Amino acid sequence: MLTESARGARIISLETLSMSTLDNIEVDITVELGATTMPIHHLLRMGRGAVIELDATEHDPLKIYANNTLIAKGEVSVEEGHLRVLVTDKVLRLG
Repeated sequence: MLTESARGARIISLETLSMSTLDNIEVDITVELGATTMPIHHLLRMGRGAVIELDATEHDPLKIYANNTLIAKGEVSVEEGHLRVLVTDKVLRLG
């Protein structure tokens, strides 16, 4: 479906996009285990084996971002030696 906006620009709805078009769009996915804030001098003194304590516990859900936008929450699992993230909740955005 093709519509005209108030400025005359053409807008294509997602319904008209073919799957092959969508297959070519790349999205950066980031999974956050937790976060922390520290002074830069602590970061600069870190060496191999240093531990960074995060604001999350092992039972807290992971945050899943698409292009830096929170889209879901999940949990980590290990299967055949590979880390995997299971999506448990979709984050709804209002507006």
